[in-house]
Amino acid sequence: MSPINLAIVGVGKIVRDQHLPSIAKNPDFNLIATASRNGTVDGVQSFTAIEEMLDAVPEIDAVSLCMPPQYRYDAAHKALSAGKHVFLEKPPGATLSEVADLEKLAASKGLSLFASWHSRYAAAVEAAKTFLASTTIESVHVVWKEDVRQWHPNQDWIWQAGGLGVFDPGINALSIVTHILPKAIFLTSATLEFPENRDAPIAADLHFKNADNVPARAEFDWRQTGKQSWDIFAETAAGQMVLAEGGSKLSVNGELTFSAPEEEYPSLYRRFAEIVKAGQSDVDLAPLRHVADAFMLGKRKFVEAFHD
Repeated sequence: MSPINLAIVGVGKIVRDQHLPSIAKNPDFNLIATASRNGTVDGVQSFTAIEEMLDAVPEIDAVSLCMPPQYRYDAAHKALSAGKHVFLEKPPGATLSEVADLEKLAASKGLSLFASWHSRYAAAVEAAKTFLASTTIESVHVVWKEDVRQWHPNQDWIWQAGGLGVFDPGINALSIVTHILPKAIFLTSATLEFPENRDAPIAADLHFKNADNVPARAEFDWRQTGKQSWDIFAETAAGQMVLAEGGSKLSVNGELTFSAPEEEYPSLYRRFAEIVKAGQSDVDLAPLRHVADAFMLGKRKFVEAFHD
């Protein structure tokens, strides 16, 4: 099969840091165009709008959409309507309904839609899933705390309604948890902290249980300074499991059992190529559904204003 002619929409930091290096190393893709209001890629045809790009470069086979989630539905709908496979950066959309409609459109046209969750492809995630399947889980505790000023400086869209706020990183943790736990969990209560000058939360405390009443808690905070925390703890019949550093290291009872270099975005593009070749889609909405549940069920607490 010839390489997949790929286009990117939204050339920002995540594209430069992760997408472009991963595409360059993958022989299944040939980057031939971009559309972005503010960014271009050297040596690649550049446009300022997806409509212009799709009209000018009909040989595009697939499109990676990397703009903020509030604007992703319209772009995805245009790409699918033009007969292109679509890769959705996380979160896949601003609402569950949007993504469900895109999934239906992709199926009607025989196209692949990929709702990507990069943290699921962290090095030790599959090892953690295997371990948890082999024992009895007693409780789960997620601690996902980072400094928004370091990771999202001056990005106003992320504080707007639909930008998710602290759930932008928090959904990464939820994407791992929903993948590694043998049974589904359900939100029972939540507290969301909103800066008085923002429309999205800066912190969240979520409580879950599964059908067996096994408890799970997730603490998200964007005000962390110093060492950043991206850890998942599970108390089990076989001892304590710690999936640390965003899923890159697995320890059981204090002993490191698995660690490997980061391959998240290269793995995403390998998966995208796989489903395009197979004529399939991969759309799991479980992480986004938990976020929607938190906004629906959670208590709102207003805290001091946040300024970059």
